[in-house]
Amino acid sequence: MRVTVTGGKGFLGRHVVAQLIERGHEVTAPSSKDYDLRSGVEAGDMLLDSKPDAVVHLAARVGGIGDNVSAPGTFLYENAMMGLQLMDSARRLGVSKFLTVGTACMYPEDAPVPTTETSLWTGPPAKDTAPYAQAKTIVLEQGQAYAEQYDFNAVFVIPTNLYGPGDHTSHVLPQIVAKFMEAIDVDDDVLLWGSGSATRDFLYVEDAAAGIVAALENYNDPAPVNLGTGQETPIYALASAIAWELGFQGRIHWDPLRPEGVMRRALNSSRAYQQFGWRYTTSLRQGLPQYLNWIAKENT
Repeated sequence: MRVTVTGGKGFLGRHVVAQLIERGHEVTAPSSKDYDLRSGVEAGDMLLDSKPDAVVHLAARVGGIGDNVSAPGTFLYENAMMGLQLMDSARRLGVSKFLTVGTACMYPEDAPVPTTETSLWTGPPAKDTAPYAQAKTIVLEQGQAYAEQYDFNAVFVIPTNLYGPGDHTSHVLPQIVAKFMEAIDVDDDVLLWGSGSATRDFLYVEDAAAGIVAALENYNDPAPVNLGTGQETPIYALASAIAWELGFQGRIHWDPLRPEGVMRRALNSSRAYQQFGWRYTTSLRQGLPQYLNWIAKENT
């Protein structure tokens, strides 16, 4: 296929592009400097120029909890408009398949863990990241509506917390790593947000990219599908593992007055395995040293 990947120069996008090329697809990855996807005209121009058979929509305004809390309107508007404008342009211009990448933030705060896709509609998402989550949810609804009305092939995957080589984002894992490295440099203690008891499901980026490529090639259903490990890792355990890997000798302090998001998060990915044969292959125990080795090379 000829595939256009929005956000293809970002953290996850680079891995998706590399795996698509390895699989023999022809890939274009325009940047935000080339086209403003919040504009329907520019979204259409991008598709007219690249003429794709399929689109993988990764471009997004992303950030940590602090970013979401400080700019909720921006997160809602930009993410909703990018998805809505691009998918509608793709439908009108005859693109054969449109895959959107969502976020685990879409799930309700009290969803059972490990969380299945049916939990999406059982309640509102957590308040701190709700605008971002709702923007993604409306794009999911758009794909399902377009599938029903126009027989449009819209696919939606929901990865859990990502990490791995190339991650300079404000995701929780690289932010914690950065704090430890700063503390080591100045021989200081580490102060982390929250209580440390919140849990997250950490998925190695290359596994996530493999799931996206597998869904693009083999999944043709508007029902959302999770990509995760199903394993809960408490943030305090993650911090301890990072400290051990880096040889950190100081103390770890927690600030319970700072937000830490939902208290439990892990995704059930049995649907991904049933529908297109995907399951994760890299555990956090394996992936964390690989990520830290990549950071060490970046800093030399």
